[in-house]
Amino acid sequence: MKKGYETEFNTYLKEYPDQRGYFGQYGGAHLPPQLIPAFEEITEAYQTICHSAQFISELRRIRREFQGRPTPVYHCERLSRMLGTTQIYLKREDLNHTGAHKLNHCMGEGLLAKFMGKKKIIAETGAGQHGVALATAAAYFGLECDIYMGEVDIAKQAPNVSRMKILGANVIPVTHGLKTLKEAVDAAFEGYMQEYEDAIYCIGSVVGPHPFPLMVRDFQMIVGIEAKDQFIDMTGMLPDAVVACVGGGSNAIGMFSAFLNEPVEIYGVEPMGKGPDMGNNAASITFGEKGIMHGFESIMLKDSSGNPAPVYSVASGLDYPSVGPEHAFLHELGRVKYDSVSDEEAVEAFFKLSRYEGIIPALESSHGVAYAMKLAKEKKHSAILVNLSGRGDKDMDYVIEHYGYGEQYK
Repeated sequence: MKKGYETEFNTYLKEYPDQRGYFGQYGGAHLPPQLIPAFEEITEAYQTICHSAQFISELRRIRREFQGRPTPVYHCERLSRMLGTTQIYLKREDLNHTGAHKLNHCMGEGLLAKFMGKKKIIAETGAGQHGVALATAAAYFGLECDIYMGEVDIAKQAPNVSRMKILGANVIPVTHGLKTLKEAVDAAFEGYMQEYEDAIYCIGSVVGPHPFPLMVRDFQMIVGIEAKDQFIDMTGMLPDAVVACVGGGSNAIGMFSAFLNEPVEIYGVEPMGKGPDMGNNAASITFGEKGIMHGFESIMLKDSSGNPAPVYSVASGLDYPSVGPEHAFLHELGRVKYDSVSDEEAVEAFFKLSRYEGIIPALESSHGVAYAMKLAKEKKHSAILVNLSGRGDKDMDYVIEHYGYGEQYK
């Protein structure tokens, strides 16, 4: 779809997903029999309260008084000048309470859990931002909280592990497989199967069985809605391009949804990691094929046996072997262009944004910044809006250990 976004996408958000949770050929709910009633209960509850004025009013109050929304849009004047004539802007989700976009859907999921009478929320986490956000929601709503996290990510993201524990969450190390995000999701599903009557599984992205890709998108849409209005207020026009990193894809869907019906180029940025060989990256759309994992059908990276392939990224929140079904659909439609940047490019952007603008980004968000920097060198006299999905406090120990203080990027 190269033209006519305003006519081709004007009913998109109402049409997709369909009642079975499909975005075209992607999505659905592929579940073991014992979990089908549990997810039907979640779907029914969400479809009920999402149209409730009381629920919407309470969520807006939480966003305003607890999360500190709206987060601002910021013009990177010095970084833009260094790159040329194109202007880079950031949607500052790093200033959302807990330091990332994740709290947007976690507070919604916590409110849903209270409505359903659940006592516990269960989740996985990679970079730890979803875990921190859900632990925060659990503390706010008075719920128990189990967070499953791979041992590799626990070591990489120690500050976030400490934050989760201080907030009262039970952090459960995952010690099998590659000990990263995919295994954490496996373990969280297993834990949920034992407690689904009293607990709710709060998925950390626009992945998993229906209704989670829909539900998380709905909660994250506030990012794009705010950003579009703020950008127009600042400049009097729309950006030429919108950019966000994509692992599972929650921050990207939140940003993209407001611009699908506008004459704006949209770019999703996957992690190329160390290179194109299997196990060195997590670029699912770039190298994947259709498959089913964790209860949904999408594009996924597969090994020679057809199982989820090993993945890697310097950013723990991006090393997942699949992608949200809506991203697979938007790729198929051609509305969003999905590309990638390497570890090295992301780390360079991490230091450049820190040095030129005084903003230390999350390594996940650094992928989006890196791609915007590349676009800025290609485009003249344009404006690029990046979703800075999180702050980099959690990554500093890891970056310093492996890259020093960035002298090589001056």
